[in-house]
Amino acid sequence: MALSSRLFSKSRLIYGSQILLQKEYIIPVRHFAKGSAPPALKGDQMLKNIFLEVKNKFETAIGVLKNEKITIDPEDPAAVSHYAKVMKTVREKANLLSEAQDIQSTIEIETQDIPDARTYLLTLKEIRTKRGLTDDLGAEALMIDALDKIEKDLKKPLLRNDKKGMDLLLAEFDKINKKLGIRKEDMPKYEEELELKIAKAQLEELKKDALEAMETQKKREEFKDEPESVDVKTLDIRNFL
Repeated sequence: MALSSRLFSKSRLIYGSQILLQKEYIIPVRHFAKGSAPPALKGDQMLKNIFLEVKNKFETAIGVLKNEKITIDPEDPAAVSHYAKVMKTVREKANLLSEAQDIQSTIEIETQDIPDARTYLLTLKEIRTKRGLTDDLGAEALMIDALDKIEKDLKKPLLRNDKKGMDLLLAEFDKINKKLGIRKEDMPKYEEELELKIAKAQLEELKKDALEAMETQKKREEFKDEPESVDVKTLDIRNFL
């Protein structure tokens, strides 16, 4: 995932930090809705429901893939773009999260109970590290410097429910965004570029797996009369589903 690290730095890492304004703003409504919890399920029924959900998602994904011709050519922008669109359709129909949505969901879940800004930022760093991403722009250091400045003025740790203090911090984040050329309205573009890079990486993996499989096949006796090599771009994934 190093290939997407710069995009992550420019889009999610910094902009994601700006949901600090109020702690409750980043907690989904379901966490507050009284009486909204589903009825308790027995262990067997819960496992059955999980299995059925996974099975339905899998069948939905296969159904989409069977209707799309995917060209395994990570060097062809058109092939990468088409593959990204196909995978987007799979996610939408199977109700799966995109990479950007998954990152945002992880941030919300892992930070919802954090009371102070510093621990929040350190948790963001931990999330980034676990995903194998790098902060090429030095965004984390800039955000910590901004927090140091605010806490020095406040003479106390900054809590996320301190609206006045958080407004000051968000103002500093706005300065960081401007310095790094990051604009909120460009978020969809950053996410699209991230998905294209992920699509290319996945096609590279498919190509590698296909080449390894063909190499293994050539060593088997029953395939001795087969052509020496096959261009992976001519393979139709639908034949293997």
